[in-house]
Amino acid sequence: MGQAPQPNIETRTPGTVTRQDLVHVDPGAWASWLRSREDLAGVPHLAGWAEACRPLIVRRRVPGEGAETVPLGLPLPPADGKRRIGLALPAEHLTRLNGPSLAEAAAHAPAAWQATIAAALALGDSYGSNPRPFGGLLWQAMTGLVYLTATSDLDLLWPCREPVPTGLLDRLASIAEKAPMRLDGEILLPDGTGLHWRELRDAPEGGTVLAKGLDGLGMRPVAPLRTWEPA
Repeated sequence: MGQAPQPNIETRTPGTVTRQDLVHVDPGAWASWLRSREDLAGVPHLAGWAEACRPLIVRRRVPGEGAETVPLGLPLPPADGKRRIGLALPAEHLTRLNGPSLAEAAAHAPAAWQATIAAALALGDSYGSNPRPFGGLLWQAMTGLVYLTATSDLDLLWPCREPVPTGLLDRLASIAEKAPMRLDGEILLPDGTGLHWRELRDAPEGGTVLAKGLDGLGMRPVAPLRTWEPA
């Protein structure tokens, strides 16, 4: 496993974060929050998380969470119970991070995944979409901790403008059929809305697809989101 890369800190205004963005928390604010969570006392890795510049991920808000804070998540490695910790912090304590591209994270993936990663990168080049990892590969690449197991999925985000070409979706499905792992993930629209790529591909023309955003879930019609193109 390669060494975790030093995160690239971006100076974009914290309030502009969207779902699936990565952020670094000011160590003082992190320590203060952690002291407020007695239930997390002794949980591995948390005490030095912010000092190590390890990320948190922006998640969807749940009922009761207001816009005055940013909803965040942190999954622990499988060996530590694979616990998913949710929290919300004021934006002024956060700095957005640039996560690794799939090409940058590939060194942290198993050898058996490399052909699938190469095919995904070639597909992204064809459509001008630079796929980004999330899930276990992202966390392993950014923390240096072990998140990937023999049953892990390869989770990818595909930044796209709408409408999304069906050729991209069909070729992604072809890659998934040959992959040694489950190839999962989302089409990520410019406003941060996420659409599961399989659902978008398989939905009937007059149907709808679940759209995930920072402030909730909603069903959107498929027709404006997808443009036909030969596979």
